[in-house]
Amino acid sequence: MPKFVTIGYGDREGYESTDVGVRDAAHEHDARLREAGVVMGIAGTPVQVRNPDAGKSKTPCAVAHGVVEVWPLEESRRPATEDNIDGLFSVGN
Repeated sequence: MPKFVTIGYGDREGYESTDVGVRDAAHEHDARLREAGVVMGIAGTPVQVRNPDAGKSKTPCAVAHGVVEVWPLEESRRPATEDNIDGLFSVGN
């Protein structure tokens, strides 16, 4: 089964302007995803790793003058709420 990362972006204004019924249905959808085993949480502050010419790491993007972003996952099984809606993301398969 393939795995993927999804990152949701939004702000409080957009969240609060969405109909409550639509928001509730979306939260119920997230709950079903968590029950199915999706790991969902809030992203911490990302770190960019650059490693031109393989000075330390062998990761292709970092050594080829690109960048690798590392986003710490502050794992959470709690549903999204108005207090923690900003920065939510999920990892699933």
